[in-house]
Amino acid sequence: MASLAKRADGHWRARYRDAAGNEHSRHFKRKVDAQRWLDEVTTAVTTGMYVDPGRSQITVGDWAQRWIETKVNLKPSTHARYEGLLRVSVLPRWKNVKLVDVTHEGVAAWVASLTKKGLAPATVRQAHRVFSLALTLAVRDGRLARNPADHVPLPRLVKREKTFLTMDQADELADAAGDYRTVILFLAYTGVRIGELSGLRVRRLDLMRRRAEIVEAVAEVGGKAVFSSPKSHQVRSVPIPRFLVDDLAQLISGKAPEDFVFTSRKDGLLRLTNFRPTIFDPAVRAAGLDGLTPHGLRHTAASLAITSGADVKVVQQMLGHASATMTLDLYGHLYGNRLDEVADRMDALRSARKLPEDAEILPFPASGD
Repeated sequence: MASLAKRADGHWRARYRDAAGNEHSRHFKRKVDAQRWLDEVTTAVTTGMYVDPGRSQITVGDWAQRWIETKVNLKPSTHARYEGLLRVSVLPRWKNVKLVDVTHEGVAAWVASLTKKGLAPATVRQAHRVFSLALTLAVRDGRLARNPADHVPLPRLVKREKTFLTMDQADELADAAGDYRTVILFLAYTGVRIGELSGLRVRRLDLMRRRAEIVEAVAEVGGKAVFSSPKSHQVRSVPIPRFLVDDLAQLISGKAPEDFVFTSRKDGLLRLTNFRPTIFDPAVRAAGLDGLTPHGLRHTAASLAITSGADVKVVQQMLGHASATMTLDLYGHLYGNRLDEVADRMDALRSARKLPEDAEILPFPASGD
């Protein structure tokens, strides 16, 4: 219900009641301004875009705290990363600003300022995403009509060239790692993440079937080891090359089912913060592979699998990607060198129409054969 009335002082009072029955009013010098405001409010109510003015007075700082407390679905490492982005990048600018005062232009200027400070494009985009997610909840909660962070120009990501090791290079790196040779080879041939490798327990290793069940991963949050499901909750089974079976059997000999397969020199948890500077990075330098990271060995595993004839779905399952589209986006170019094989196969099928029924057609060869 809305109404417009002229007051004794000559001003016009426009008022309406919201869905909860609460009355809101504003005063204007001109009738046309009062009517315009009332029409805008009425339209917003009719289209479902209405926002109670009182509900958008909360500050970004207070709202961000409420938002982060609702994120019970996040893994501990992701939760900690979101909190860090809020603390370092979002709240210094927006903490004391009311939700109603956050504008699209203001968010765009903030993103530009982060870029000018020298933050990496990926970091700027992550900070924007966290802020945008908090504002999205405000929209859903009826505190904002729309998200002012939507469609803000973001810095372009610079894609780093992926490193794909050959088998010889993987062997050289493994040899340079000394006692951790099997760790390097397991990463390079199975494609598991370093946190998944660290969390792999003996009972999840089936050397008879040559399979490793990846159901747990470990991450360091605030200096403490936190166990959770793998990234994107993609529990999976990965194949183990036959040449690694004996080394793995020796590694787990005498261990209990709940023990970790891979451990530190003191038989403790294999932590990335210790493994990389003391073992991995020196081995990388010794093998002449400067710039390689532990995550880079996932790319090597994908490359070796594709070269061995694995299709997209197999590589997706092996790496634990959420979709085959993601796998194609990352490694689709590695399938390009099989186009000649496809054409040759088509030629063979076409020619087979002219051959006797008992003629033999060679099977489709795996890459690298």
